[in-house]
Amino acid sequence: MATSILQANEKIYEVMKPGSVLKSIDWNQLASNNPLEDSLAIAKLCDNRSYLLGVFDGHGGPACARVLAKRLLSYIAASLPSQHVSSLLLEQMTPTTEFRPEIESLYAHEFNQYHASVSHLRDTLSNDESQCSMDSTERALLTAFEAMDQQLSEEALAFLLGPEMSDILQRVPRWDWKPWWADAFPSRDKVLQLSTLSTAMSGAVATVAHISSNNLVIANTGDCQAVLGYLSEDGTWGALKLGKEHTSENPSEVERLYSEHPRSERDTVLRMDRLLGQLMPLRAFGDFRFKWPRHVLEKWIIPVLGESALPQNYKTPPYLSARPEIIKHSLSPRDKFVVIASDGLWDLLSPTQVVRLVGEHMSGRVALGPLTLPPGDVTLEEINKMLQQRREGLSKRPLDTNAATHLIRHALASTETGLDPDRLSELLSLPDDVVRLFRDDITIVVSYFDTDYLLKSLPQSNQE
Repeated sequence: MATSILQANEKIYEVMKPGSVLKSIDWNQLASNNPLEDSLAIAKLCDNRSYLLGVFDGHGGPACARVLAKRLLSYIAASLPSQHVSSLLLEQMTPTTEFRPEIESLYAHEFNQYHASVSHLRDTLSNDESQCSMDSTERALLTAFEAMDQQLSEEALAFLLGPEMSDILQRVPRWDWKPWWADAFPSRDKVLQLSTLSTAMSGAVATVAHISSNNLVIANTGDCQAVLGYLSEDGTWGALKLGKEHTSENPSEVERLYSEHPRSERDTVLRMDRLLGQLMPLRAFGDFRFKWPRHVLEKWIIPVLGESALPQNYKTPPYLSARPEIIKHSLSPRDKFVVIASDGLWDLLSPTQVVRLVGEHMSGRVALGPLTLPPGDVTLEEINKMLQQRREGLSKRPLDTNAATHLIRHALASTETGLDPDRLSELLSLPDDVVRLFRDDITIVVSYFDTDYLLKSLPQSNQE
């Protein structure tokens, strides 16, 4: 019973096309909230060699995370120069939420406007001195993250405020909303208003990886994490955290927040380790009640959602941003995989534990499949070595073929003496109103690198 629950959402994607840096991708999700507030998205770019992988951890409901999983990777793909003229931006490998036709039509309209204007947006950002040192992938991630959040804001305001939107924001909106205001369809507009406002009032943190050739670029907003697993020279596993969480435990992030507001707000901008005493992540998509001008919240949001929609000590917004931290890493043959996960995993296991578990799972998973000999002539000594490795692998043979499932099992059931199946069964059978006290939603993506590909991509002088 426990295993069937753990494996219900697992998937493995084997990369069959040669010339790719990725060998395979394992992913899985386990809900704590009902409905699940995490989402994920995995896609292959149209060059058939580059990949985008995203984990989105929602809060205040699943709406924002689901919208990001459906839309953000396409915005990133459109922002990459090589994708700009392509009609097929990417091939989505994970299912996405199907929204009502009115919403789908809005999202298609918005993406087409973004796609048409993205080169101008890139040029605007590239003229910013702080962006001059960025390469095209970094700039694409930064552009798409900030533009996506801007669109979520404008979509909600467009159907909440109508033509007053421009006056209230005291600027011209980025997109042309006149076609939507010109024709009144009360039933359509009500659907759009409720849906876009629900997305705007909920929030989500995100970690997205762009993997191409031997380049790994991470964009992180909030407290999801990406961790690289590599083999050290002595054969032991090492873990490299790619970026830091944007929470009150990150001193540089706290200092950034303080620097953006008057000294008089130092006692209120961060209370009880939360933004304005309420929000744990210090960067996030959505959550516009921490971003919009106070008079917008007072006039338009409080009548709909009540007084609690306006945080206490709300004086100098915006307090929150979706701007990502960008981390670059050049892959070497010692790099074996990257794990991207929501904080539901990292609350239970450290990066070192996660890498060790996936590393051991790699060895054990070999033993689950048939023994295959490499092409060409093979000596008896080489066969004997393979059999020895297989025997060692059999001793570590995992219960799960999927590494993400393997991690969830160990996160829930590990004890000092090994896995405790009774503990696992208990944690998986807790009622909905209790389970959130013990664990959060867990979403994990494990991507394996092709070592042979990375060896071939080394400069000739570095190859042995």
